[in-house]
Amino acid sequence: MDGHMTNREGALSLGLSERQLIRLKKKYQAEGAKGISHQNRGKKPKHALSDEVKERAAALYTAKYLGSNSCHFAELLKEHEDLHLSSSSVRRVLLDKGLKQAKQRRRNKTHQPRQRRAQAGMLWQIDATPFAWLEERAPAFALHAAIDDATGIVVGAVFRPHECREGYSLVMQQGINHYGLPLGLYSDRHTIFRSPNEKLSVEQELAGEIQPLSSFGKAMCELNIEHIKAVTPQAKGRIERLWLTLQDRLVIELRLMGIQTLDAANKALPKLIQKHNKQFSVAPRSSESAYVQLQKHIELNYVFTLREHRKLGAGNTLSYRGVTYTLAEPSSQRFDAKSTVEVRETLTGEIVMWHQGQAVLLKKTEKRDRKEQTKKASSAQPRKPAKEHPWKTTYSTSSTKRNTKKTSFQEVAYSQHNHFVEAIW
Repeated sequence: MDGHMTNREGALSLGLSERQLIRLKKKYQAEGAKGISHQNRGKKPKHALSDEVKERAAALYTAKYLGSNSCHFAELLKEHEDLHLSSSSVRRVLLDKGLKQAKQRRRNKTHQPRQRRAQAGMLWQIDATPFAWLEERAPAFALHAAIDDATGIVVGAVFRPHECREGYSLVMQQGINHYGLPLGLYSDRHTIFRSPNEKLSVEQELAGEIQPLSSFGKAMCELNIEHIKAVTPQAKGRIERLWLTLQDRLVIELRLMGIQTLDAANKALPKLIQKHNKQFSVAPRSSESAYVQLQKHIELNYVFTLREHRKLGAGNTLSYRGVTYTLAEPSSQRFDAKSTVEVRETLTGEIVMWHQGQAVLLKKTEKRDRKEQTKKASSAQPRKPAKEHPWKTTYSTSSTKRNTKKTSFQEVAYSQHNHFVEAIW
């Protein structure tokens, strides 16, 4: 305005065009500094949230949805309260009311992200996490789940009191029955998945011995599923990231549903997992599925079992956990005594003998009480010889009496001998 620089120089310093600079000069000459300021300064936008909506959102957050993140809170308001707000608007309202603090993001360590598998069913990741899913309403328990690496779909989930083999088995049965057999499974190195004696020595490897497996590992081998055991949690980052999402969302959902017990949480879990899959699943790079259809003759109840070997005794009996079992029904197959057989215990507690890919039903045998079988030996009655017994005859020194007694002794001995011979015949 004072002529110390040209319009071209002023436009370059302001980052504007010459024509825009000339227009601003004219407004400044006509209206002053107020002319070049934004015309909406100090005015409330027409699309701004009203104070009533802000107060209502803040009250609902403290009363019902406390602890939910901004995105989840906006979804809950839309689903349950018919209040349509964006996640950014919800975040601003909570920050203004002091109900939420702005979190400073930490700089994560840089690492090469692993690309998702191309087809659904190529790889599942499985894990469990203990958490206070029902907050103070019940003790903490563990959620077992498996996620498909290509699509991010949670194929199975179940709550159990603790991390256990039964929980992982139920998750696998859910996923296989609904989708099919995956090609691979990614897990950690828990003893549920691997045997403590899994590493073979050089002598055992040269001898051709098979690598020892846990009961869960034997089930994976029977279903031809490649079992990969991760060394670090970052290797199975898909399932680890799932826990952050579920711990943030499921707690609020279970609270809104009024869930009080573990059994009730298991009944409500399928609906919540379906809602999660609908929102967070992605399309795989390849439309072809890698799932393998489960053969009809395979019963998963007899696959995910405890497995131990026993030796058959006489009468096709075997002992398992202090109980003696025998065949429940007569079998046409012949089992030799002292032959080694495999005993399987299902998740429901059923005990069967596995032979040539089929389950042979067993039943408990009744044992007689040893106290009833053993009887104490009674004392023997004293034996008295007969009056005619030679030992009871008196001894005489005279020759006549001696010959007489000798003759009578011979007669008695001879008669006893005859009775003995007649008894034998």
